[in-house]
Amino acid sequence: MGNWLANHWLSVLFLVSWLGLNIFLFVYAFLNYEKSDKYFYTREILGFCNRTLRKPLDHNLIFHKLVAYMICIFTAIHVIAHLFNFERYSRSQQAMDGSLASVLSNLAHEKEGDSWLNPIQSPNTTVMYATFTSVAGLTGVIATTALVLMVTSAVEFIRRNYFELFWYTHHLFIVYIICLGIHGLGGIVRGQTEESIGESHPNNCSNSFLEWDKYEWSCRRPHFVGHPPESWKWILAPIALYIFERILRFYRSQQKVVITKVVMHPSKVLELQMRKRGFSMEVGQYIFVNCPSISFLEWHPFTLTSAPEEEFFSIHIRAAGDWTENLIRTFEQQHSPMPRIEVDGPFGTVSEDVFQYEVAVLVGAGIGVTPFASILKSIWYKFQHADNKLKTQKIYFYWICRETRAFAWFNNLLNSLEQEMEELGKMDFLNYRLFLTGWDSNIAGHAALNFDKATDVLTGLKQKTFFGRPMWDNEFSRIAAAHPKSVVGVFLCGPRTLAKSLRRCCQRYSSLDPRKVQFYFNKETF
Repeated sequence: MGNWLANHWLSVLFLVSWLGLNIFLFVYAFLNYEKSDKYFYTREILGFCNRTLRKPLDHNLIFHKLVAYMICIFTAIHVIAHLFNFERYSRSQQAMDGSLASVLSNLAHEKEGDSWLNPIQSPNTTVMYATFTSVAGLTGVIATTALVLMVTSAVEFIRRNYFELFWYTHHLFIVYIICLGIHGLGGIVRGQTEESIGESHPNNCSNSFLEWDKYEWSCRRPHFVGHPPESWKWILAPIALYIFERILRFYRSQQKVVITKVVMHPSKVLELQMRKRGFSMEVGQYIFVNCPSISFLEWHPFTLTSAPEEEFFSIHIRAAGDWTENLIRTFEQQHSPMPRIEVDGPFGTVSEDVFQYEVAVLVGAGIGVTPFASILKSIWYKFQHADNKLKTQKIYFYWICRETRAFAWFNNLLNSLEQEMEELGKMDFLNYRLFLTGWDSNIAGHAALNFDKATDVLTGLKQKTFFGRPMWDNEFSRIAAAHPKSVVGVFLCGPRTLAKSLRRCCQRYSSLDPRKVQFYFNKETF
């Protein structure tokens, strides 16, 4: 490597300079189009660059899974191919038929030094022994084991019910990368040296192998050398990006976070209101949270429930695993001082685009309502300023919950929005429906007896609570009829089954005529 750099340093310097100049010019042009006032009206037509570029990145988890599937497939092919190769190496080593393969497998290792071709160097050596005593074999076994553990612990059941197991096991990718980097050092795949080819070209000497070195004029016995490792070329860039991301995350996590308010809501939902210098957010974004007193290494994503207009940022945490239960218990039992919280982010999601649509349909399931809390709060603040004109003309909000207590922490916000819309004469702007999927006969009977009251007996809101699940075909049909020429953005934070239903409805109720109603489906995933 040192000799190569000494001979090619000028070429490397030129290449690095050229790439650096191109990156600088790209970033300069990007920021110019993004920020310059003279392109303000152009951006109104084309949209903001960061939003356009973020669209493909919203599917980063899908891409991550796709890469993982491809790694698994090619690892399986690689392992199976090596199993066949080692079987043939073993067969050639044990062969006594005097064939070329047998002769090559039995080259005198002690005389030729490192110039062997068959890694199984003795008829008594088993494939298993060769696997666990060679660099390539041992690193291959360790890397494959790490990959199997990562894949099996990433299945949805383990990820949702035993997140800590998934999180720690998934970091075996470090072991996988290290093994991948040194996997080729053993030089299992070997080739004839350039000098040896000059003395014993296979086109001329492979048929006369029995006379190698027999006479001065005959072909010389070939010499072999291991192929240099090349996996570093494939992993160098991802490693550099990962290290940069970890350094950036560490730097941001060390910035002081001040907890200004702690609220315990029903259904074991913890609300944390925080402040952090330089923190700037948009609606629907999320952050990663770490609590060192619980775990130094674990970072968990939470959607921001505050609005950009507020002086603090907040998250709502539901007990859904060991880490969240420990965090809630820590804040319940701790009085002074507060547990230290580290925050990384915020990070963008598709919900940021909600105000880019004329009509928005927001669907939250359980704690999946959190990104829409930020959106609805922001609407409340926007309506406080008469000069603030929204492109969005109508919002349909659906919240699906299993139990009545889950509605409690969100009721105050909806109640404030009801009053604000009524005072401003915009009662038609927000149409919300709450659905209760888990109830007993007493709850249903009590609601039926009090149906004529001005407010709902379960939530205290003017909008009555529905029992059961939404009939999505009816809902989409009604929205399509009410907005026959609008672009409708459908946003979901909820389970996969619900996502499939909404995606089908978006396709079914979108008009073939692009000038008429079009539904665009967006889903929150992490």
